[in-house]
Amino acid sequence: MPLRYKIKRIEVKPGKRLSLQKHFHRNEHWTVVSGTATVTVGDTTKPIRPNESTYIKMGEVHRLENEGKIPVVMIEVQVGEYTGEDDIVRLEDDFKRGSN
Repeated sequence: MPLRYKIKRIEVKPGKRLSLQKHFHRNEHWTVVSGTATVTVGDTTKPIRPNESTYIKMGEVHRLENEGKIPVVMIEVQVGEYTGEDDIVRLEDDFKRGSN
């Protein structure tokens, strides 16, 4: 039986952001452990501070930005029928990566 979850530690440097993206086969839970993240999920943007979290449903457009002066460290828990890296549809990407 395939693994139906993946846990990642993600660090975002000050002034940087993750791609604006969505997934078709997984939900994600993001918990900030250091720094303050600016998180966009759908049409809502809000700050997420240490020990706070947000939930991203399958198919929702989302992004994490670090507008602060220290790195943001976030724990991402992916849960779904498939957690491969090729389940990322990038709508905008500062690093010029395409969709997988």
